[in-house]
Amino acid sequence: MTALALVCASASAQNMLERLKNRAKEAVENNVGNKIEEGINGVFSGKKNDKNNKAEGNNNEEAAGEEGEEAVTNQPVDFAEIQAKSDFKRGGVVFFEDNLAGEQIGEFPSKWDLLDGSEVEVVNIKGVKAIRMEDSRIQPLMEEKEYLPEEFTIEFDVLAQPAQEGSGWDGTLDLIMDGENDKKSVFDIRMSPEFHPYYGNEYNGISWGWGAENPNGNKMSGEPGTQTIKKYLKKNDWNHIAISFNKRAFKMYLNYQRIVNIPNMIQPRSWLLYAFSDSDKGIFIKDIVMAKGAVELYERNATDYSSAVEKAIVETGKFVTNNILFETGKATLKPESMEEIQKVADYMKKNPGARFEVQGHTDNSGSDKVNDPLSQERAEAVVKALEGLGVDPFNLRAVGKGSHEPVADNGTDEGRAKNRRVEFIKK
Repeated sequence: MTALALVCASASAQNMLERLKNRAKEAVENNVGNKIEEGINGVFSGKKNDKNNKAEGNNNEEAAGEEGEEAVTNQPVDFAEIQAKSDFKRGGVVFFEDNLAGEQIGEFPSKWDLLDGSEVEVVNIKGVKAIRMEDSRIQPLMEEKEYLPEEFTIEFDVLAQPAQEGSGWDGTLDLIMDGENDKKSVFDIRMSPEFHPYYGNEYNGISWGWGAENPNGNKMSGEPGTQTIKKYLKKNDWNHIAISFNKRAFKMYLNYQRIVNIPNMIQPRSWLLYAFSDSDKGIFIKDIVMAKGAVELYERNATDYSSAVEKAIVETGKFVTNNILFETGKATLKPESMEEIQKVADYMKKNPGARFEVQGHTDNSGSDKVNDPLSQERAEAVVKALEGLGVDPFNLRAVGKGSHEPVADNGTDEGRAKNRRVEFIKK
């Protein structure tokens, strides 16, 4: 009888354990699948399966990986030394700053605007004032809709509070650039348990991700290494987040340690913060600063680009050339112009999503009545030549500018030569 009771009790315990594991797995899948994918608009879609596949790998390999991560984590980190050696420098002109001084506890922060949600308020936590967010989106209260210059830094502190064991993500904070249109880049912080019940150590404490779009229209995304995050993250404490954008280069720092370095990204014009959580704990941020100026741009060599066209498009968004020549007073292309047109065709075939407005410009010799239609005909001649080289005409639009947009003095031969040009404007 005693033996039979022990067998029954063991079987019952095993069944209960299996049911609990299944319920935990289902709950996490629902939370993660719905919350995370909705929160970051699919930027990081598909990564769950990658994480799951890793978690199902060889047990010996997992054990070795965890041991290696622990060894990295246990190494002491001198944050003061990291800050001293960091290449991050705040922009020289601060145009937005919120340290929450003078704010009333329990009220909505006065320097911010609410886009949706309602759980946003000023609180006291760990002895300082902070903005608490839960299932809400906020943005800086600015006069202009597009206020970020071509060189800027953004800084703020976020409280890293991993969720309790047995729960899903306790919170996700998204920093969304240009969030009001399709061209956006997303920075994503996910705060998860010390040991996630479904994903294991893949999300040990906190995980990060980023997504961006480059000037060619190609979407990019990635995540810093888990060991890097674990090494430089201060758990249950404030962590300094810093971002630098310089014309095209996007850099991100965790406690002054650079963890993301994107050499070529679209120009952000605004940003917002989006937070949601599976519990009522919320997300906490403080000490937000925006400044004009950025980390010095690392100039890539021209040889890093496949062509001069690509280099110009990356750096300025357009390709301007004086090497496309026409017969005097006509829209007939000279044979030597085809070498330059071929460069543009090669770029467009390499980047089939690229679209150009092809602009024809003349000097001021002659009247507008002559120059305006002539510049239009010349632009159309270039478009036709590109079509003949295999470029999709759908991605081309001819526009004649006449002599209305000079770039040099029309009073000299040199100036007039510069004004006779063709511009390929990336759209």
